[in-house]
Amino acid sequence: MEFNLKQDGNQGAYVAVKNDKTIAEITWAQLGDIMVVDHTFVDDSLRGQGIAKQLVDKVAAYARQENFKIEPVCSYVVAQFERSTAYDDIKVSKV
Repeated sequence: MEFNLKQDGNQGAYVAVKNDKTIAEITWAQLGDIMVVDHTFVDDSLRGQGIAKQLVDKVAAYARQENFKIEPVCSYVVAQFERSTAYDDIKVSKV
């Protein structure tokens, strides 16, 4: 599945669109070098195919490329960050 990067001011997203309908997306607010990832959506027709995980991996790759950190507030992203050490390098450190 192809995810397109969309940016508008301090808002960012990776979005998949089919027939002019958003079928999957992950969104964030950009606060300096911190990406506050606040929403993940996958259309019901795509559930169970690992699309949400692909979105998290896509945003993680973007953060690494741009030298950003991620503060997850979306419950799905929070759970992924807690389950795996794969994101430790980009996770915002809690002091």
